[in-house]
Amino acid sequence: MMMEIRKAHDRGMADFGWLQSAHTFSFGQYYDPEQMGHGQLVVINDDTVAPNAGFATHPHRNMEIISYVLEGAIAHKDSQGNEFVVPAGEFQIMSAGSGITHSEYNANDDQALKFLQIWIKPNVLETEPSYEQKHFANDKQQQLILSPEGEAGSLRIKQNAWLQRLTLVTHDNLIVALKHSNTAYLHVAKGEVTLNDTTLLTTGDGVKLLDESQVQLTAGTDAEVLLFEV
Repeated sequence: MMMEIRKAHDRGMADFGWLQSAHTFSFGQYYDPEQMGHGQLVVINDDTVAPNAGFATHPHRNMEIISYVLEGAIAHKDSQGNEFVVPAGEFQIMSAGSGITHSEYNANDDQALKFLQIWIKPNVLETEPSYEQKHFANDKQQQLILSPEGEAGSLRIKQNAWLQRLTLVTHDNLIVALKHSNTAYLHVAKGEVTLNDTTLLTTGDGVKLLDESQVQLTAGTDAEVLLFEV
């Protein structure tokens, strides 16, 4: 069994003026041979984009790319002629498959965009590019966001991977069984929680988990935690 803490301030940091980004794993100009991903999870970028700015048109291929908007909204356009707005609280998954180009911009003129960009390797290659997007109500402690078969209304991912969003209010205690994979990753999207009664985690912190059967979380503040089984 293994638990390896990844503190927010230890992540790779990038500042491009219009973009501030924290990289949990090696990405772009940030390289750490000890941080090349965990299981099939290879990117968690915590991005803040200034108003009237964004990522110009760029390509992706053979990657499952998940965007979770924390504040603001993403304006998305792609080479298939699709145009989407992804507002705060929504998840979008793009299966890049055989190849697609797209752009992502801050949809607001006066508010920063804050979102998590997550990449998971697919288990099938060169498929037709596709999208799914959904708002999941914050009325459940445990909400399945991604699964291989789109279980329980979740988004479908081309990998044996599962993502749950855990939503806790102050003093909540929650035990979550890890039943799909022996490799898991926990990322604190918002707030403060204590893991297994011993480890305090705050916004941006993460934990690599290996061969653990469950996790126990106690909320010090209202919190959102993403739990990947990958």
